[in-house]
Amino acid sequence: MNAADVKRRWKRWRDRLRERPTADFVYRIVVGVIGTAVFVVGILAIPYPGPGWAIVFIGLGILATEFDWARRLLAYAKERYDKAMEWFHRQPAIIQILGGVLTALIVAATLWLLGALDWTAEVVGLQYEWLNSPIGIGD
Repeated sequence: MNAADVKRRWKRWRDRLRERPTADFVYRIVVGVIGTAVFVVGILAIPYPGPGWAIVFIGLGILATEFDWARRLLAYAKERYDKAMEWFHRQPAIIQILGGVLTALIVAATLWLLGALDWTAEVVGLQYEWLNSPIGIGD
């Protein structure tokens, strides 16, 4: 089965679901909840190494299957992201290095606030008071 067949079958299934207003409403709520959850996880993951932005776009993509506002936001966000990355890659090496350092500082700060630095240090047998989260998480 190729992608066109899958798309046609999905469209037929979705059209049949729209004929049942209660089921359609429940389906849209489920898509909204799942898409929002994935989107929020992506937002939280942006400063960390890995696929933060990809998760954001996946969350918006899930929402865009049912909501026009999400479809427009997804197109806008992809365009802005591409432009920002093009700009960043045109910058001198020092700016790119500073961007990496800033990202690392954000990651370290959030891991410290969440108590992950203290926990990791304890796992390897180190105990430093300054690694404790100032907000009491992870103690």
